[in-house]
Amino acid sequence: METIIKLIGTGASIGAGFASTKLVNVIWEKTTGNRAPKKGQDAEQSFVQAVTFAVVSAAVTAVFTQLVRRGEAKAIRTFNKSQKEVS
Repeated sequence: METIIKLIGTGASIGAGFASTKLVNVIWEKTTGNRAPKKGQDAEQSFVQAVTFAVVSAAVTAVFTQLVRRGEAKAIRTFNKSQKEVS
């Protein structure tokens, strides 16, 4: 069962990465009025904007991923605790 929880956690981490990217893109466009920088399309954006976007995007993704990992660890602890009570 622990393996299944880890697989679900991996899927949730990937999903969190996609969700955080979409969230940052939407917030970026609403706050700056510019489209989010994308590879090969940075000519219109300044270097500072591109770096700022990268830093914000990485930070948000790290937070989402950490929350998912903590949830996974909590689920494993809960599962292991319930298994000890059954034994």
